Amino acid sequence: MNTHSSSQFDADLDAVRAQLTQMGGLIEEQLKDAIRIITTHDQASVEQIIRNDKAVDALEIEIDDACLHLIARRQPTAVDLRLIMAIVKAVKDMERIGDEAKKIAKAVRKINERGLIGGQASEVDLRHLGDQVTPMVHDVLDAFVRSDADLALSVMRKDRDIDNLFRGCVRQLVTFMMEDPRTISTALDLVFVAKSLERIGDHAKNIAESVIFIAQGRDVRHMGDAALEG
Repeated sequence: MNTHSSSQFDADLDAVRAQLTQMGGLIEEQLKDAIRIITTHDQASVEQIIRNDKAVDALEIEIDDACLHLIARRQPTAVDLRLIMAIVKAVKDMERIGDEAKKIAKAVRKINERGLIGGQASEVDLRHLGDQVTPMVHDVLDAFVRSDADLALSVMRKDRDIDNLFRGCVRQLVTFMMEDPRTISTALDLVFVAKSLERIGDHAKNIAESVIFIAQGRDVRHMGDAALEG
């Protein structure tokens, strides 16, 4: 029996999957809270999001370390090595989703400290953008756990809609700044919020690419829509 196919390898891999599930749960909670505070400006939640990012960072380090040990100790075959490589890549994107949630919280904190919230319409539009990003993250984490390439593809298709919503939000915020210079500082903070949400969509797309790599052995980075359907 090859070392990589031992029951110990399977046990180690299951432990990594458990950590991935834990990390995914933390990220989803961080994202939901970050989107909520865009309109509520709840300061206690702002500070909690910022503090919780340390737990996400710690899990990234633990999972990376576990994957390195799996490679060193178990000498995985090509298929198993592909899985481990995809996990390492996906974990990086998961950690960056947590980072973007923290950036949103910090932007809201700056708005709160300034004592001048943005225009209600712009905040509602940003909340709508966030509400579109949230199911993308949920679905791609589900696809990752189940190695579901079809669900991963559906996530990738949604990224274009997120990009369009992002551009619409930025256009509206630029209009506010032009019409009332007093809103410039706050509107810029909200632009950064919009950019964080757009980047979260990008990271979800990246994870979806990792899922397809795991499930099908295809590297679909930089491929057009027609190639993805093949």
